[in-house]
Amino acid sequence: MEYKRPLTDAVARNFSPLSLAFVGDGVFEKFVRERVILSHPNELPHKLHLLAVKYVKASSQSKIIESLEAHLSENEIYIFKRGRNAKSNTTPKNANLLDYRKASGFEALIGYLYLTGRDERLEEIVKLSFRIIEKGDNHDEER
Repeated sequence: MEYKRPLTDAVARNFSPLSLAFVGDGVFEKFVRERVILSHPNELPHKLHLLAVKYVKASSQSKIIESLEAHLSENEIYIFKRGRNAKSNTTPKNANLLDYRKASGFEALIGYLYLTGRDERLEEIVKLSFRIIEKGDNHDEER
């Protein structure tokens, strides 16, 4: 069966949480790359990659979801928890397992919002995510 975006909530909830995370990973990466290139238009690709990593690494996404969880709807928490609790056959290379699982939940939520056409909410969460990571960077620089 072929699906078209936006999906209904019922259809999206039947997707594997790891499939939602797969989509969410790509969607969040797109937002991150756009932010990085627009704020550093003349950087070399390697430097752009290093700037992007601070947003997409598991520990950052874990920090994001921890900060946002109190602001999520019941439905969004449900999707996050499905993604977090999904059993993956991969093991994290550069992250602890808890951060990796929370990051998977975050990505599942991003994928769900994208696939269901909740673009306004998606953009709101992405903007908040950027603030969370960038605030942490500013705090680190003050030390």
